[in-house]
Amino acid sequence: MEMGNVMAEELRFVEVTDAADSHWSAMLPVLAQLREGLNREGLESVLTSSVGQPPRFTGAFIDDACVSVVGWRLLANTHLGLVLYVDDLVVDGSHRGQGYGHAMLDEMARIASSLGARAIDLDSGVQRSEAHRFYFANGYSISSHHFRHMITEGV
Repeated sequence: MEMGNVMAEELRFVEVTDAADSHWSAMLPVLAQLREGLNREGLESVLTSSVGQPPRFTGAFIDDACVSVVGWRLLANTHLGLVLYVDDLVVDGSHRGQGYGHAMLDEMARIASSLGARAIDLDSGVQRSEAHRFYFANGYSISSHHFRHMITEGV
């Protein structure tokens, strides 16, 4: 299968859940393109937290180069049962428009199906219009509004 400028057979997916995994040296700079200011210490804090559910990450690699990263988790809710929730999805800026985002969504669908999930959910910042076009083009729809109330210290 041809994806833009690369053959799908060259793309390798690697799941990473451990902050000490050597793949982070290639994945963290790509993830930081979406999550500005994220550094190794912040990543380790999220992955080693004993509170909440830490995300899993999948990196898409060509040889040793990371071209895309997705952070995700499996959630259970009363609406759909099991849902694969995407926290982060980013394609390296120098590799956008070459099919890697689509390939990553396909990989997430494969993982979701293998885990028994009924859907893939994600949120996208209201300012990310290019990402929204990408999600629509890949069969995603807006199913709800996401609301947030920030908790201030001492409340």
